[in-house]
Amino acid sequence: MACVDQWVRAADAVDRLPDERFAEPSSLPGWRVADLVAHLAMCASAPVSRLAAPTPPRAETDVASYLLFFKSAAADISARTVELAGDGDPLTLRAGLRTAIADLEAALVDVDLARAIPTRLAPMRLDDNLITRCVEGVVHGLDLDPPVDPDQAALKITTKALLSALVQKAPGHTVEVRVPPIAAVQCVEGPRHTRGTPSNVVEVDAITWVRVATGRLEWRAAVADGRLKASGERSDISGLLPLL
Repeated sequence: MACVDQWVRAADAVDRLPDERFAEPSSLPGWRVADLVAHLAMCASAPVSRLAAPTPPRAETDVASYLLFFKSAAADISARTVELAGDGDPLTLRAGLRTAIADLEAALVDVDLARAIPTRLAPMRLDDNLITRCVEGVVHGLDLDPPVDPDQAALKITTKALLSALVQKAPGHTVEVRVPPIAAVQCVEGPRHTRGTPSNVVEVDAITWVRVATGRLEWRAAVADGRLKASGERSDISGLLPLL
C-alpha cells in the first residue's frame, strides 16, 4: 500500500539522522527536528486510534475538505506535536515512529476501506483518510533534511489530492493547472475553456507542486528558476496558496 510504503521511507530517513540533529531547528518554523519526527508518528498513528473508536453511521467529509481544514487546526496540531516530542530523545522518537507505522500496517489487514471513521473535522471514509495520510507522509518526508524521495504511488496520490483541494477552494474553468503526467485540473471563476490551448496555464512537476501548494516553496521562486511555468494574465494563482 502506497501510504505505508511512504511512511516506511520516512522512518528509514529518520533512522539515518544523527542523534544531534534532533535538537536542531527543522525546516518548519518553530519546530525542532524532534518535533517533526513526533508529528510524523502522530500522523501515522491517527487512523489506528480512529479505527478503535465507535463507527460513525456515514462519512460526512471528503479529502479536499479535510486538507483545507488543516489551516484552521494548525495551532492545536502544533501544540500537540511539541507536547508529544517532549525532551526530544532520538531513541524514543525513532521507536515511536516505527511503532506507529507497524500498528497502521496491522490495522489495515482485512479492514473495510469503505467504512467511516471519526476525524477531528467530521466522519470520513477510511480510504479517504488514508489519502490524507499519504499527503502527510509525502509533505513531511520532504520537510526532512535530506528530503525523502517520495514513493511514486504516494506522490501521485498526494498530487491529485492537493489539486482537488485547489479546485474546491477556487472552482471554475479559467486556469488550467497541469502536473504531467499525473493530472490536470481547471479552477478559478471566469470564462470556461472549451477547445484549443487554454489562455491561462500553470505547468509544474509533482514535487514542486507539492512544495508550492503547501507553502514550502514560494510561487515566485519556483517561477524564477523554471520549475513552474505560468502563462496568461490570470495564471498567477499564488493568492490561493498555500492550501494547507
